[in-house]
Amino acid sequence: MSVTSTDAGTRVQGRVCAGIDWAKDDHVVCVLGPDGAVVDRFSIGHTSAGLKQLLIRLLAAGAGEVGIERGDGPVVEALLAAGLQVFVVVPSQVKNLRARYGSAGNKDDRFDAYVLADVIRTDHRRLTPLVRSSPATVALRATVRARRDLVAHRIAVGNQLRSHLQLVFPAAAGLFSSIDTQTSLAFLERFTTQVQADWLTPARFKAWLSRSGYTGSTSAEEFHRRLVSAPRGDSSAAASTYAVITLGHVAVLRTLKAQIAALAESIADQFADHPDAPVFDSLPRSGTVRAARLLAEIGDARGLFPTADSLACLAGVAPSTRQSGKVRTVTFRWGAHRELRDAICDFAGDSRHANAWAADLYDRARARGHDHPHAVRILARAWVDIIWRCWQDGVAYDPGRHLALQRVLAHDLAA
Repeated sequence: MSVTSTDAGTRVQGRVCAGIDWAKDDHVVCVLGPDGAVVDRFSIGHTSAGLKQLLIRLLAAGAGEVGIERGDGPVVEALLAAGLQVFVVVPSQVKNLRARYGSAGNKDDRFDAYVLADVIRTDHRRLTPLVRSSPATVALRATVRARRDLVAHRIAVGNQLRSHLQLVFPAAAGLFSSIDTQTSLAFLERFTTQVQADWLTPARFKAWLSRSGYTGSTSAEEFHRRLVSAPRGDSSAAASTYAVITLGHVAVLRTLKAQIAALAESIADQFADHPDAPVFDSLPRSGTVRAARLLAEIGDARGLFPTADSLACLAGVAPSTRQSGKVRTVTFRWGAHRELRDAICDFAGDSRHANAWAADLYDRARARGHDHPHAVRILARAWVDIIWRCWQDGVAYDPGRHLALQRVLAHDLAA
């Protein structure tokens, strides 16, 4: 790094910083010198040639640190490959930082690039450089999120099918425990309208269930009772048109379920080969997909979370405290990594069914008047300390060494 003289005659360490306002088609770049003056400002397209030009101009200007609003994608990969230090400043932070440079609150790509560069220059010690997980973890994270997105699509299509059936074929909407079970989908493919369902008798229903491979405990007589007691569906000439809509939703659900299953198999294979798998697989009631999701969202870059508190804050399970004078409030932490928070809270909420300590902590939180989501976050915050320690040391969770769990078990035994 160069050494530059300021106007006051003092000597300061010279650092050239850059900011990139990321966009889908092009990116605006601002490069600042050690004194905050603009050294270069330009735009590049989101192309191979544009990224090469970006690196050439950044290196020519002597930039060593770059601020950007996202931590993935070809731009970030190119910056890291060139040996540049990358700092991620999320859009919500950039929005608040604009007030440092003006009260109008104007949004401009060139101005945002300048804000990013200047924040890296002035607040360098408060920021953490981008730390990347291993390629295996990044791939696992992509697979886990893809499966979660397809599950959300499956739920949405199931709701659409249920809403459609409630209007044209109400009996089929609540006939089975879930609208997207294999038996329910097979029923809708065979009996698409109320007229076709009228053919069923208890005996015929029993025979159809046997052919469909139904293994549930509900009897054919109960299914038939539900069928005839529900409001009758549309039996007009338009029923055949409604049947086409029903079959369309069913086909989409079958495709989604097949792809979700395929992704689950891929997740299991990737998770089994990951060196950190034993740590997360040992957690109570984690399961393969849930454990893989925890691993994927936390990652395997230990330097990203130097303390358990840093993990808890990013996961949004640590409350946000605000104090002004005599007024002190503790509120929900909105600024958090939503994927990470959802993964940890999903695990914590279910762990209470298999771990006495977790159940006791949850029950005591509910007894204090907290609702279910708040109690789960309290439990998740406690789990973060354990998960972080096991993750940092690379050891599996051992209930026998969990002293708080042993105290709860001893208390229950004495009682």
